[in-house]
Amino acid sequence: MGVSMAAARAWVERWERQQERYAVAREERFTVITDVVEHVTAGRTRPLLLDLGCGPGSLSARLAGRLPDAEIVAVDMDPLLLELGRTHHADAARYVDTVIGEEGWTDALGLERPLDAAVSTTALHYLPEPVLLDTYRRLAALLRPGGALVNGDHFPPGEAPCADLTAYVGRRRAERTGGHAHEDWRSWWAAAARDPELADLFLERERRRAASGGGGGDEDLTACRHAELLRRAGFRHVTPVWQVGDSAVLVAVKDAPPVADAAGRA
Repeated sequence: MGVSMAAARAWVERWERQQERYAVAREERFTVITDVVEHVTAGRTRPLLLDLGCGPGSLSARLAGRLPDAEIVAVDMDPLLLELGRTHHADAARYVDTVIGEEGWTDALGLERPLDAAVSTTALHYLPEPVLLDTYRRLAALLRPGGALVNGDHFPPGEAPCADLTAYVGRRRAERTGGHAHEDWRSWWAAAARDPELADLFLERERRRAASGGGGGDEDLTACRHAELLRRAGFRHVTPVWQVGDSAVLVAVKDAPPVADAAGRA
C-alpha cells in the first residue's frame, strides 16, 4: 500500500491548503506550539516528543525543522494519512499506527524513556470526555517532570454571545487570509478516493471507520473544561498561551520535583 514520493507530496500540499479553511491562523498556531516545545526542551540534548493525531505529519515536520536533534514519535489511526506522512515527511518522525484512547495505545508507542513534550493540533476534540480524561492521565504518566502537553485546537466559549463573537472573529480572519478559497474536507477526501494510487489505503480507512462505529467526540468543550480535566489528570499548571477566535493553544506543565537545599530539605 505504498505511495510514490510525487503523489505523497501532491496530496500533502493539498491537505495543507485544505486545513487552512478550518484551523484559524494555522501556521501561526504551529509556530506557537513549536515555541513552547523549544522552551520546555531547552538544554535537552535529544528531546523526545509525541505528536498526537499527526495526520500526514504537518506539525511533526515543523517541529523537526526547528528542533533537528529531537526524536519525534507521531501517532494516528488513519492509514492513508500516516502513509502520506511516512513518505513525504519520512525524516521528521517515527510514525505509529494506533488509536489514541484505546486500551494499550501507549504501549504501541514503543517509548523507552519519558517524554519531554506531547503536542497535538485539531485532534483531541475527537475524543469523548471520559476518554479524553484518561488520555490526559496517561500522558501525564509518560511525561518527565517539567515536561509539557501542548494542545492547539478549537475551544469555543461556553456562553452563546461569547461563542458567536469568537466564531465571527475567526471567520473574518480566515476570509482576510484567503483560507476559505481552498477546497474543503469533503472534496479533499472525495478526490483522494478517486486516486488509484490511494485506493488500497482508502479502502482500509473505510474498513476501520465502519468497524469503529464512528463515535463522536466533545468538540464543544471549553478551554476551562479542558483545564479542569488536565488538573484532574495530574497537571497542576495549565494556561492558554495564544488565541485567535476559537483557535487557541493550551499548555499543561507537569510538576518538577522540589529542589533540595544544602541541608537536603525539599
